[in-house]
Amino acid sequence: MADAPVVAVRGEAYREVAPELARFTVTATARDRDRETTLTRLAERTAAVRVLLDSAEPAVERRETGQLRVWPETKRSGERVVAYHGSVATTVTVADFTTLGELMLRLADQEQVEVAGPWWSLRPDSPAYREARHAAIADALARAREYAEALGARVTALLELADTGLAAAPPMLAKAGFARTAEAAPELELDPQPQPVRAAVEARFTISEPVLG
Repeated sequence: MADAPVVAVRGEAYREVAPELARFTVTATARDRDRETTLTRLAERTAAVRVLLDSAEPAVERRETGQLRVWPETKRSGERVVAYHGSVATTVTVADFTTLGELMLRLADQEQVEVAGPWWSLRPDSPAYREARHAAIADALARAREYAEALGARVTALLELADTGLAAAPPMLAKAGFARTAEAAPELELDPQPQPVRAAVEARFTISEPVLG
């Protein structure tokens, strides 16, 4: 086996699969000359966001409160405070895309609330990754057989298999469109972005004695 000829190949696979998750952020803001008023308004608007998210369960798979910011606005000429600003951001993860557009519009309809997203992605344990790895291994074996056949030989054994990487595209922003009629609430049409998944392996196979004559 040690003296047998060896062929080294790289196997690759590329797939485009439907996204499994959509994430977006919703940020409640407040501003007033009085600090306590700013904090009160911020708390009320954040609570309103929470109520809407509560009503959207179980479509909302996960939500996480991010950064809370409260800062004074001062005059350029000194430190005199002219207003106070506050914001609370929440990241929302949704797996049911049929209600996603409606939920985002309901949140965006709240006073002093900003909605950004969605960003599409796959789950960390998505079957798409496993399928891509299997396809990359199959590609490596097919290439090794092609090289062996070109030499009048055949693949006899696997010596080494190395995973050189599995990659998915970064989260992608949705394409969205708004539609409104005179009698109906606005509707948000979302086009989920296909998620590219790539896998690559390097493999070494022994082959039978080539026919070089």
